[in-house]
Amino acid sequence: MKRLLIVFTGGTIGSRSAGGEIQVNEAGSYALLDAYNASDWKRNDVAMDTIQPLNILSENMTPNHWSTLSAAIKEADWNAYTGIIVTHGSDTLAYTAAMFSYLFADITIPLVFTASNYPLADERSNGLSNFGHSIDYIMDSGLPGVFVVYANDQAEPIVYLGTRITQCEPFTDQFRCPYGIPYGKMTNRRFEWLAHEFNPSPEKLRGRESAGLAAWKPESFVIDSSIVYVKPYPGLNYSYYRFGDGDERPKAILHDLHHSGTACAADDGPYSLTRFIEACRAQNIDVYLCPIKDSSDSLYSSSLKLIEAGAIVIEKLSVEAALTKLMLGWGLYGEAADGRDSVKSFVTGTSIFYERNEACDDY
Repeated sequence: MKRLLIVFTGGTIGSRSAGGEIQVNEAGSYALLDAYNASDWKRNDVAMDTIQPLNILSENMTPNHWSTLSAAIKEADWNAYTGIIVTHGSDTLAYTAAMFSYLFADITIPLVFTASNYPLADERSNGLSNFGHSIDYIMDSGLPGVFVVYANDQAEPIVYLGTRITQCEPFTDQFRCPYGIPYGKMTNRRFEWLAHEFNPSPEKLRGRESAGLAAWKPESFVIDSSIVYVKPYPGLNYSYYRFGDGDERPKAILHDLHHSGTACAADDGPYSLTRFIEACRAQNIDVYLCPIKDSSDSLYSSSLKLIEAGAIVIEKLSVEAALTKLMLGWGLYGEAADGRDSVKSFVTGTSIFYERNEACDDY
């Protein structure tokens, strides 16, 4: 008999719908176990312990909640469990999965996040099957690391690396991943790895070296959220971004880009990102650009102008992985004398848990 730790946080998978309103309910989370035990999904070789450090809709997730959740997982006896499942709301799942991929890059068992598109009582809900496939994934693969298991619009249970899942889309409720390359999928309740040069092999995961973050302590660790995220669109007027001094000023800007790695690089005027970068640098605020596939490829002249203006390129990362890595970097190194340089090195340097979408050596 294997033991799993189930960590409830609320979200749609732990909610109930009443009077046209979806709201978390403490009993809603445990209803998932009742539904599992009464279904064909139930396995006789698994016992489950449960904790519920949070009970919120995931749109209300903040770094303080991340700290509470990470402390609960950190303090669990990993040796007592074959794996850990975190049930989570879909709205911010991609951000939490990325952050926890960094925090628990050295975990020795599978840590799996899953969610639901509708409350469990709704016949359209995929929550029970996502939960069932998460349990099967842990039992079949046993791979150490952080993952997400969630069904796509073809009802295929997809397995994602925690740093390679992007925000759930409106209208379709679908998660995506960079280049459309997930880590694998579940077939007949067995894990099927997608062999691709971007995907580390199961053997690679089992034999990977420590990422060096295992020593952080929940009681003293800080996730620094003083990052401003900006998404470009025609008519974005940067003159509305007026930062004060001290705590009124962000540590850094993460500026999204159009699909071709571009944003407005006009020479002057309120719509010029080039001018905005220069103004931020004058206030000692770093501006990071993401996503860019590969800065060594040919770039548009507008992209080159942004880099020449002093922007820092984060290549081969999704926005979700980049934003959480920036928060983590400032939490780890922000108080150091060379804080800004250390953060830059941390964010743009070596991968912690395969967040860089690139070929893996001997994948």
